[in-house]
Amino acid sequence: MTTFKLPDLGEGLQEAEIVTWHVSVGDRIVVDQPLVSVETDKAVVEVPSPRAGRIAKLCAEPGDIVKIGAPLVEYGDGGERADAGTVVGAIEKHAELIDERKEAAGRAGLARVKATPAVRALARRLGVDLGIVSPSGRDGLITAADVERAAATLAEAGPLEPLRGVRRAMAQRMTRARNEVAPATVLDDADVNAWPKGTDVSVRLVRAIAAACKAEPSLNAWYDSQETGRRLHKKIDLGIAVDTDEGLFVPVLNDIANRDAVDLRRGLDKMKADVMARTVPFEELRGATITLSNFGTLAGRYAVPVVVPPQVAILSAGRAAERVVAVKGKPAVRRIMPLSLTFDHRAVTGGEAARFLAAAIADLQKAK
Repeated sequence: MTTFKLPDLGEGLQEAEIVTWHVSVGDRIVVDQPLVSVETDKAVVEVPSPRAGRIAKLCAEPGDIVKIGAPLVEYGDGGERADAGTVVGAIEKHAELIDERKEAAGRAGLARVKATPAVRALARRLGVDLGIVSPSGRDGLITAADVERAAATLAEAGPLEPLRGVRRAMAQRMTRARNEVAPATVLDDADVNAWPKGTDVSVRLVRAIAAACKAEPSLNAWYDSQETGRRLHKKIDLGIAVDTDEGLFVPVLNDIANRDAVDLRRGLDKMKADVMARTVPFEELRGATITLSNFGTLAGRYAVPVVVPPQVAILSAGRAAERVVAVKGKPAVRRIMPLSLTFDHRAVTGGEAARFLAAAIADLQKAK
């Protein structure tokens, strides 16, 4: 009996969710035949078989969360073998994982809140986490009425919906960003009134980031928290935030400084089509050196975007609109694009961030 373990999928990923098995117990398979599709880090990835043989056991079911290095498949007989996996790991059912987290969160919450033993017992009986209850008693004491009110609200809201797939990956990345990054944000406006009709806004934003990285390379970098150091990238691989019903995807547009407008538009179109069809190649979701969020296509003026490590910067563009501004001392109606730049202050100084934003604005304010 040989066990194949979930291989390292790259980018520091620790786990994956089983989506679909392509084999069944008893099947005889060949080397590189697809075994299973797993979802992780915003991509659905096919895992091929490292060897030929007969499937004796599938070690997980669709919906299970599997750790990297955990048992995935057991083979019942010999055959040609490429790699059976060498990393030791563990597998956890999705429900068990959620329960463990809930229990840990509950313990942390109980240590912070103020409540009598009777109220704590009531909360346990009603399934209410005291950490989410707003206290109405004196000095922040949670009362029985507070717990009952929270229980009623939870009942109306319906059952807990565990985050899965894309939303789960997003939650994990945002948690890491909150715990690790020292964020700071600068805001400014670009006067894009000189743009001719039909200007490709996304391409202009990509071009502006390339110009800004050339002027201030320190924002096109990765920060290593363990070593307290940074790596400056010569090539600009731009992550583009794409909003979907399933969650946030950030595919990568590679080497933007060495591509013309036509090639950039072609790349953006392919990227969007792949995301919507959920066929974006896994390698195109990895390796971004800086990120763009053009949330203004939906709504909003300014934002405080989140820097996802190891990157150190993200530029966001709000909705461009006509506004009354001063031009040569007189009021004038101009088309203004609001910009927000968040940077990791551990690796980037305020001056560097300001110079980057100024260079981006200068490029955006060109007519062509």
